[in-house]
Amino acid sequence: MKKVPFNELQKRMDCFRAQMKVSNPDWKIAVVFSKINLYYFTGTMQEGMLMIPRNDEAVFWVRRSYERAQDESLFPTIKPMQSFRDAAQYMRKLPDTVYLETEIVPLALYQRFQKYFPFQEVKSVDRQISAVRAVKSAYELSLMEQAGSIHKKVLEDRVPEILVEGMSEAELATRIFSIMVEEGHHGVARFGMFDTEIVLGHICFGESSIYPTYFNGPGGNYGMHPAVPLLGSRERKLRKGDLVFIDIGCGVDGYHTDKTMTYMFGTPLPKEVVDTHYKCVEIQNSIAGMLKPDEIPAHIYKTVMNEIDTDFLKNFMGMGNRAVKFLGHGIGLFIDEQPVIAEGFIQPLQEGMAFALEPKKGIESIGMVGVENTFLVTRDGGRCITGDHPGLIPVY
Repeated sequence: MKKVPFNELQKRMDCFRAQMKVSNPDWKIAVVFSKINLYYFTGTMQEGMLMIPRNDEAVFWVRRSYERAQDESLFPTIKPMQSFRDAAQYMRKLPDTVYLETEIVPLALYQRFQKYFPFQEVKSVDRQISAVRAVKSAYELSLMEQAGSIHKKVLEDRVPEILVEGMSEAELATRIFSIMVEEGHHGVARFGMFDTEIVLGHICFGESSIYPTYFNGPGGNYGMHPAVPLLGSRERKLRKGDLVFIDIGCGVDGYHTDKTMTYMFGTPLPKEVVDTHYKCVEIQNSIAGMLKPDEIPAHIYKTVMNEIDTDFLKNFMGMGNRAVKFLGHGIGLFIDEQPVIAEGFIQPLQEGMAFALEPKKGIESIGMVGVENTFLVTRDGGRCITGDHPGLIPVY
């Protein structure tokens, strides 16, 4: 069984306490409920709560499964509970102000917790945890590099071998999923966006890649059904002349990379489509060159957007009024993490951060062209870990 090393868990807790000391000097206690953050701090993804006092030992109270938590985690203090009542018997009265994941914790859970642990005020700890998670350790980056290697192999080498005229988007999606798991993918693509379900990502033929979707990204897809707008359509079949657009996540031991690859199936696409695609590749490379320590994400966004011709901005990063207001996003335990290459993100970049850069442009009746790869921040600029193929792979 692979376990998150003890020194890794200890370092994360130390970094969190330091972050809280800077951002909220008067903090007394934080309580973590979400499974992803619980995994980050304890190395196991069980149902429970992690109580982090400022000046005392952090305790992971586990409802289910305490036995599995003991098996999987090197976290020093794990205790069982059947309900909050059990934990409350061993805890002193909480401070008046408690820091919680207000972006995640539902009201009913909050009310149950407060019933047994009365306090006066709640403040958010989401930003502080995000800031700590944004800077990856060598251990975390090694897992992302493994995910990137799988991503490269599957999308650049394996997919061209399985594209067959007449196959549906759904059929291609299931083939890709099977291959990815075979290669080492952990089997899920996790997002932090509220109430967002994803199996792999967007697997699209032609116009499907610009179909409207609730997903906060430049692309789209038909999906299986209005009740399940995911994966791919059973009805949309691959035809000669189609642009194939695949935007999917890949992960190893919880840590993700994000990559988009495009293919020309059967016949080449028109020159103006190809030129538009390669302009997006140039934009990706320009952004990557600025992924250096101390650079400001908002400045990168403004610099790049100001250099793009007005005509090119039409349908850039999404069709019509569906264009998103970012060029890339942090990535790790979630595919969509902070910081974001967008306005408003003014904290300097640091080594250890990772970004998915995804400049894309929709073309009516053709689909979404462009590229996406995952990069690590280095002193020499972004280092790509998901392959360097520019896309539009010909499959004739």
